[in-house]
Amino acid sequence: MTEKTERKKITARDFAELKGQRKLACVTCYDYTSALLVDRSHIDAILVGDSASNTMAGHPTTLPITLDQMIYHVQCVTRAVRHCFVMGDMPFGTVHGDPYAALQNAIRMMKEGGCDAVKVEGGHEIRASLEMILGANIPVVGHLGLTPQSIHRLGGYGLQAREEAAAERLLEDARMLNEIGVSAITLEKIPAALAKRVTEAVSVPTIGIGAGPDTDAQILVMQDMLGMTEGFRPKFLRRFGEVGEAMVRAFDDYAAAVAEGSFPNETESY
Repeated sequence: MTEKTERKKITARDFAELKGQRKLACVTCYDYTSALLVDRSHIDAILVGDSASNTMAGHPTTLPITLDQMIYHVQCVTRAVRHCFVMGDMPFGTVHGDPYAALQNAIRMMKEGGCDAVKVEGGHEIRASLEMILGANIPVVGHLGLTPQSIHRLGGYGLQAREEAAAERLLEDARMLNEIGVSAITLEKIPAALAKRVTEAVSVPTIGIGAGPDTDAQILVMQDMLGMTEGFRPKFLRRFGEVGEAMVRAFDDYAAAVAEGSFPNETESY
C-alpha cells in the first residue's frame, strides 16, 4: 500500500460515487491515536459516532453526549486523518426541532469539527431540518432502522422493520433521503432482505451494521471489532482481533517488571 500522504482524500462526493464499484469498509472511532492507525489502513470511512457516549464515557445510552463533546471527538479524529471520509454524528436533540437551529448545529459540527459530512438519525419527521442542512451545502449521511437516539420509543435494541408495514415505511424514508440529496444512508439492525431492497432502491451507498451482506458498505465500532469491549456480542459483530486481551497481558507484564525491579533497566535510564 502506498504511503498515506500519496493517497487521495475521500470526500462525500467520492464516497457516494463508489456505489457499485466496490464494497466499502467503515469503522467508528473517537480519538487521534486510533484515527492515525485507521487512516493508515484500507478503511474508507470513519464515523465519529455518538456511541462515544457508551464506549468512551460509559453511559448506558447515546442520549447524554452533548454537541460540544461530539465536536471534541470529531476534532481529535480529523486532526489525524488524511485519507478517510469522516462523518460527524449529530447527537440527540440537535436536529429534531427548529430547522434553523438544526442548521446552526450542523454548521458548528462542520466548522469546528472539520468533518466531511454530518450523520443524522431519522426520516420524514426531520425532512425540514435535513433540507435546511443540505441547502447550506453540508453533506448529510442518513440513518434508518435501529436509531439509538430513539431507544426509549423503540423499547430496546431489537431488530427493526420486521413487519411489512414497518419495512415499507423505512423504504419510503430511504427514498425520501435519496431524493433530497443525502450522500449515504446507514441501515442498522434490519432484516437482510430489506437492506437489499433499500440498497437497490437508492442511488447512494448504504452502510450496514447488522443489516446483512448486500449493503454497499459495512461499519463496526472499532473497540467492538478489536475485542476491546466486554459483554457486547450481538449476532452481527465479528471480532477481527483480541486487542483487549493483548492490552491486559501488556499491563500485567509491565506491572510485573516494575514489581521485580527489571523496569527500567540501565539502557532505559539516563
